[in-house]
Amino acid sequence: MKRQHKLIEYANGPSLEEINGKIDVPKNIGFWRTLFAYSGPGALVAVGYMDPGNWSTSITGGQNFQYLLMSVILMSSLIAMLLQYMAAKLGIVTQMDLAQAIRARTGKSLGIVLWILTEFAIMATDIAEVIGAAIALYLLFHIPLVIAVFITVFDVLLLLLLTKIGFRKIEAIVVCLILVILLVFVYQVALSNPNWGQVFAGLVPTGETFSNSKTVAGMTPMSGALGIIGATVMPHNLYLHSAISQTRKIDHSDSDDVARTVKFASLDSNIQLTAAFFVNALLLIMGVAVFKTGAVKDPSFFGLYQALSNTSTLSNGLLIDVARSGVLSALFAVALLASGQNSTITGTLTGQVIMEGFVHMRMPLWLRRLVTRLLSVIPVLICVMLTSSKSAIAEHEALNDLMNNSQVFLAFALPFSMLPLLMMTDSAAEMGKRFKNTLWIKGLGWLSVIGLTGLNLIGLPSQVEGFFGNNPSKGQLGIADTIAWILIGAILALLTWTVIELRRGNQRYIAQQAAKD
Repeated sequence: MKRQHKLIEYANGPSLEEINGKIDVPKNIGFWRTLFAYSGPGALVAVGYMDPGNWSTSITGGQNFQYLLMSVILMSSLIAMLLQYMAAKLGIVTQMDLAQAIRARTGKSLGIVLWILTEFAIMATDIAEVIGAAIALYLLFHIPLVIAVFITVFDVLLLLLLTKIGFRKIEAIVVCLILVILLVFVYQVALSNPNWGQVFAGLVPTGETFSNSKTVAGMTPMSGALGIIGATVMPHNLYLHSAISQTRKIDHSDSDDVARTVKFASLDSNIQLTAAFFVNALLLIMGVAVFKTGAVKDPSFFGLYQALSNTSTLSNGLLIDVARSGVLSALFAVALLASGQNSTITGTLTGQVIMEGFVHMRMPLWLRRLVTRLLSVIPVLICVMLTSSKSAIAEHEALNDLMNNSQVFLAFALPFSMLPLLMMTDSAAEMGKRFKNTLWIKGLGWLSVIGLTGLNLIGLPSQVEGFFGNNPSKGQLGIADTIAWILIGAILALLTWTVIELRRGNQRYIAQQAAKD
């Protein structure tokens, strides 16, 4: 039911009601045709695992530590597959997205707190997209950065166009953009002829993978690993997947039809996340094989673009010949722009999901996008204006630092999506005996949630220190550590509140079901 209030409506109906259950899937059409019919939502989810926030961490990690952090990319991708499987299953079985499910089992106050927290996480992701898209426009068309930042606001017009063509076509466009990104990096890595033996050896973690003893260019393997994990596993993707997994028509009275949907939605997700793994792996391989070790002093997108056209930084003779034509750097900028546009679609849908789910409010997608983008543009514009009178490298480093520092909100918000997701999909009351997590999924899920939460909390002090620049004073380090410990305390207190409310809500639901029976 809903009551209209001009641009903002009350909403307490199905998740993303305009597209919920709108896509028919014929039965008895064979495995591959069925998989194709279910394919699409996984691509929208995979976009979040290869957005501009991932690029710098993977390439810089490869430059600094060779193939050591390949295992971190693999582990992050496997954890992502597990979490996204549970998110899709939650949406399909319960007919609620993650935000709706949390709100249904908790109080209004906690719902508002978690909504605000997740909004900050979405905004942090959007800041990376603004920076990536603005830099791509600057590099490709030489548009001044301030103007390029403003131009990114007008991607709301792209969203308006896409909403008119149907969700299935949006899925196809996203898949095409993913293929553009993948093919660009396959081409560049193929030209670089990396040491594939070392690449595959790097997929196995060692004691050095999470070490703090070795420092290269101000980065340790531990900080590099935390950067990759933080940029890979993002909270908003869990909300998004639990909503868009409901776009196919399902007969919920037929458990076999529900099971079929869960199966093919999981296959779709895993295939697309495998593509995201390859993109991130190719980015790290680029850092190792394309550039000479330590040759790229500017790790920002500007520096990487310039390095791809600067023959003195490249490590392969064939690459050097291609670089002289400017093809390598141009392709890099095209892939960066494609990545930013992909995230425009998914970020807006996620924002609508959490607003409807947590606070039961809905606004048009174009307005939602415009508000989020304008808020995200403000810190980027301030950063550009404050550094406009300084050197180009100072401006590049400031933008890169802003993008990296904004990711602190992702580390803060991630446990509050992972933990409720795991608790709900572990519950027979919520999922039914057939669809609740199996013992091994439950074990791997808790291992992943505890591990990721622990790593994010361990890495929080260094992330807060990043707000004070590359060379903070002793006093600034003390302030940063104090802030970090306050944040850690707040996270643990809020997690405790969330767990208690979810358990109480689950017990109430079980009692209600028993009373009906």
